[in-house]
Amino acid sequence: MKTCIALLLSLMLCGILPVLTHAQTITGAWKGKIGSAHTELKLIKKGDSLLGTSYYYTSRSNYIRYAVKGYFDPNSNSVIWWDEAMLEDRLSGKMFGDKEALLSVADFNCPGEKTMMLDGESTERDNKNKPKGTVALQKITSSGFHDEWDFVIENYIYGANDPEIIDSIARLHLVTNEVTEEKESSLESTTIKPVAKNNSSIAVTGPPIVEKKKPTPTPTTTAQQKFTSREKKLATVIPIIGDSIELRFYDNAVVDGDSIAVFMNDKMVFEHVRLNNKPYTLTLSVNDLSEDNEMVMVAENLGTIPPNTSLMVAIVDGKRYEARLESTENSSALIRFIKQKKKASR
Repeated sequence: MKTCIALLLSLMLCGILPVLTHAQTITGAWKGKIGSAHTELKLIKKGDSLLGTSYYYTSRSNYIRYAVKGYFDPNSNSVIWWDEAMLEDRLSGKMFGDKEALLSVADFNCPGEKTMMLDGESTERDNKNKPKGTVALQKITSSGFHDEWDFVIENYIYGANDPEIIDSIARLHLVTNEVTEEKESSLESTTIKPVAKNNSSIAVTGPPIVEKKKPTPTPTTTAQQKFTSREKKLATVIPIIGDSIELRFYDNAVVDGDSIAVFMNDKMVFEHVRLNNKPYTLTLSVNDLSEDNEMVMVAENLGTIPPNTSLMVAIVDGKRYEARLESTENSSALIRFIKQKKKASR
């Protein structure tokens, strides 16, 4: 009986360990430089997504730490990650010019038998036009900075790869995983035709209006003016491959009359779209996009329950990504779509 159990466990491990070992190649601690900043990075793979922490430092007691989010594609070995939220600021004096959050795009490669590298480029997280230098990180056996992710890294193939464990640590940093699979089952997937820019046929039913003295009219601000004048805050980054991207926009909470305009790479895609529990659907050709693209959701109004919140679902090469977008009178939600490199044929 013991022999049968041992054989069964062996067969199970033979099937499971190769998968975990492959995932473990990206999971771990990385050390080197991003631009001129000495950097240590911890990445933990969960499905296609990555969570972890980044440290930019001048010494072990002088650093800034961010919660990290990102994606890894094992087929192309491309890695995207960004500083999602600042956790600690223990820097004294100047470090590498500023403390802006970064976004990095790198290739995962193994130039030697026991050497693993992340090589690529970085920009400011919220401004792709501000390069921050070259990414040059090498995997190390242990980090000089100890935090909540050490347990997961050290025990990844022994059960700590459990999504519940990973999510519980991410929640300590108030960071959630954007990749989901079942959310849309509660929403009706009906494509709505684009709304004409000057559509006056939208019927809105509300309570009786009591006649009051009309206030002095204020100048109307166009969606383009709102796009230009408001601060753009990064909501998420989505890697793109394949031929097309399908985007679905919903009201993210109570349907309260939120209306939005969307811009892609500074050009208006649509405006005057009123969100509800049925998706407004948009399909983009990947060939028409740049390597790095910025989509901005602008609130045309705030509905009856501010702020303007929407749920954007992106279907990319059969994979589903979610982003909860928030826009106010002072800020707009920014989503970056970054093309992944195709794996070179040998």
